[in-house]
Amino acid sequence: MSERLRPRDLAILAAESPTTPMHNATVEIFDPGDSGFDHDRLVELIADRIAFVPRYRQRLQVVPGRLANPAWVDDETFDLGYHVRRSALPRPGTMDQLRELVARIASRPLDRSRPLWEVYFVEGLAEGRVALLTKSHQILVDGRETVDIGQVLLDTSPGRSTLGHDDDWRPRRTAGPVAAAVNAVTDSLESPRTVWSTTRANAESLGRQASATGARVAEVANALAGRGPVHSSPVHRRLSQQRRFVAVRTELSDYRAIRQVHGGTVNDVILATLAGGLRGWLMTRAESMGGLRTIKAIVPMSVIDDELEATSLGSQITGHLVNLPISEPSPVVRLHQVSYDLKAHRDNGRNVSARRLSGIAGFAPTTFHALGSRLAAAELRRGFHVSITNVPGPQFPLYADGARMLESYPVHPLLPDHPLAIGVTSYDGGVFYGITADRDAVPDADVLGQCVLESLEELKDSASDSRPRAPRGRRKTSEAGKK
Repeated sequence: MSERLRPRDLAILAAESPTTPMHNATVEIFDPGDSGFDHDRLVELIADRIAFVPRYRQRLQVVPGRLANPAWVDDETFDLGYHVRRSALPRPGTMDQLRELVARIASRPLDRSRPLWEVYFVEGLAEGRVALLTKSHQILVDGRETVDIGQVLLDTSPGRSTLGHDDDWRPRRTAGPVAAAVNAVTDSLESPRTVWSTTRANAESLGRQASATGARVAEVANALAGRGPVHSSPVHRRLSQQRRFVAVRTELSDYRAIRQVHGGTVNDVILATLAGGLRGWLMTRAESMGGLRTIKAIVPMSVIDDELEATSLGSQITGHLVNLPISEPSPVVRLHQVSYDLKAHRDNGRNVSARRLSGIAGFAPTTFHALGSRLAAAELRRGFHVSITNVPGPQFPLYADGARMLESYPVHPLLPDHPLAIGVTSYDGGVFYGITADRDAVPDADVLGQCVLESLEELKDSASDSRPRAPRGRRKTSEAGKK
């Protein structure tokens, strides 16, 4: 029996359009040092590790007449050179230039006739640094059968290592259209579940097409009547085919200091920082807020499973709706409100601590980010404004073929009519924000990035003002003792 797409994967595939490509990306910055890490070495590294993600050498085969869901088949003409690409910035490349390159690459849909992933090796950054941009379709990474390729490329030690896996992969011959149809019928006869899955998928596909057609008809009617499109808020806009990307680097020690004074968790502080950043950004826009007082965010979180494994993370992610209080002027009150909103999730006893999650053997933030965006797509009916995936990464350096990873920024896909998506990764003492925005709907995405930094400064100042001070006499004694 062929391995076919599950209904949820098929729904993700059907939701894809030129304005909503459904792939995740991550941009990571490395210092090669004396490792000699370059494009050729990256190709060698991926060739050595790709056997651990076998789906990265498979493509989709559509069944004629929709007799069954599409199947995963080996790509008989698999070409690693096509997927591992080389790019460069004019030296010395700046972060702004890298962000623009990332935005343009993230805007382009993947070729469905090939395995659904790409990796770009970007040279020319200042100080001799290089960047890796990995890009994988959401249906490729489910956290069970397949993890993100970024998870198998990174090591915990700088020494160049090979995993010693015997890769004797030979592509299985792909059935032609007639044979694919026969296989679909055979699968249906052998498994009633296949029949149900196919029927359901076809019905949902027809429903989406009818809905899209109805929306287009209404749009034309409104245009003829001189009425513009109706949007509920600045965070709900029709999407274009192009993206913007903003990268913001902060220090984990700042969040810990704020948590120590005001309570809560680092995750609470990060979400409160984003609440303040969104508030500041929205206040700079000369448009009506339409009575919007909170931003409803879907926040994927990991839950406890007795058999916690990196390859089964897909069944351990749940979505929590958090109301970000953008109308509240006090940064401390915003933090307490966010912390209270998340208290129910912590009190259920199933949430996974950041230390435990980042300590899973082989865990890398890229897979969790991919799963978080999958969950956001599945939860779209819950009516949230923005998806925010915060992943606690390891607090020690990781390496790709000896090159030390310095920074890691998630690049999340945008959902229909959702012009913003935010990913956050904490790694090796830093907290890295990746803000994906629609190029036309959010032309001031850079302002949002600056507002996030200003929001964090507000919280830092509040923690500094609230920190208890020793009496003046004790302080002098202490200073005398130091002398």
